[in-house]
Amino acid sequence: MSVLAGFALLLVVVFVVAFAVGRGAGPVAPGLTPGGGGGGEPGTHRMGAGR
Repeated sequence: MSVLAGFALLLVVVFVVAFAVGRGAGPVAPGLTPGGGGGGEPGTHRMGAGR
């Protein structure tokens, strides 16, 4: 097996393991769904200390 094929196989293995761990961990926040528009009215989310 060439070095390039071994490296490609290593990348695939790392990706599969990371994907499995992510699926097992679940969503990062309650109610978070993929592709959600975020909801709420535009301009209501503020970032920073200016509250």
